[in-house]
Amino acid sequence: MATFATAALRGLTRSVPVLRPTSRWLPRRNHHLTPVDDEFFQRTTITLLEKDSPHIMYIDTYSPRGFTVNGNRVVGPCALVPHSVMQWNVGSHRDITEESFSLFWMLEPKIEIVVVGTGDRMEKVQPEILKAMRKRGIAVEVQDTPNACATFNFLCNEGRMAGAALIPPPGGSPAVAPSSHVE
Repeated sequence: MATFATAALRGLTRSVPVLRPTSRWLPRRNHHLTPVDDEFFQRTTITLLEKDSPHIMYIDTYSPRGFTVNGNRVVGPCALVPHSVMQWNVGSHRDITEESFSLFWMLEPKIEIVVVGTGDRMEKVQPEILKAMRKRGIAVEVQDTPNACATFNFLCNEGRMAGAALIPPPGGSPAVAPSSHVE
């Protein structure tokens, strides 16, 4: 058994190519991909060690208690605008009024779109409120909170001037409710 292991180790050391610098080496133009090469390309993954733009708002997690935005915990409903997180004074989708959206049209530079998260289900927002936002040139996207978080992250990553109005999704007991990561 020992001779087999020794022979195997010798075989491995011989199979490792030795890179020797040469000035005559030129890249080959006739390389063709084989099925094995294609399999390697399909398995490529990327891991971000540092966010490209630390100034971009990013929702990390959500729970029935609130949200984690750029590593900071926010309890309860919140409004996100570029570079700021604020408590949003609504309890449910029925409490959303034109006045509760006023902070989004007062900002400069102007917000293009507001993503509204209404909890664990998509709930309708009053048509008058949507019409008032459209009149001010702000699009409104109403979704359930998990999808609203992902949409907001996507829009911010694209560099869009986006805002979010988020109501935490109700869940079990707030003391034991787990956080969900936004993908």
